[in-house]
Amino acid sequence: QDKYGYVSQEAMTYIAELLEVSSDHVLGVVTFYTMYFQKPTGKIHMQVCTNVSCMLRGGYDIFHYLSDKLKIKNKEKTHDGLFSIEEVECLGSCGTAPMLQVNNKEFYENLSVEKMDGLLEELKNKYGNLEYAKY
Repeated sequence: QDKYGYVSQEAMTYIAELLEVSSDHVLGVVTFYTMYFQKPTGKIHMQVCTNVSCMLRGGYDIFHYLSDKLKIKNKEKTHDGLFSIEEVECLGSCGTAPMLQVNNKEFYENLSVEKMDGLLEELKNKYGNLEYAKY
C-alpha cells in the first residue's frame, strides 16, 4: 500500500500465500481496518473523524467543507489525483477534536473550517510532488 496507495487483489493473493492463510482472511483484514484501501486514493488522503467528540466540535462541518471545496464525495479523489477524503470513525484523538489524519501517518488536530484552506495549501506543498501515487 505504501508503494501503490492501495492493496490490490494481486497483493492480497500474494500476502495470503506468504502468510499461508486464505485469501478470504486477508480480504477480511483489508476490509475491516480503515487504514487499508482497495482502490487508489489521492496522493494526499485525508481521513476526517466524525465520531462523537469530533462531531460535537465541527467534524461534519470540516468534512462537508472539504467535500465542497474539492468537489468530491466520500472515498473519491480529485480529478488530478492529488486529494481524496474519507469520513471515518474515531482515530483516538478525542481531546484535540476535531481532527483529521493524512496518509495514515499524520494527525492534524484542533481544526476548524477556517483553517482548512491553509491546511490544504500546506499539504499540497508538502506532498504534492510525491511520485508513488500516480494513478
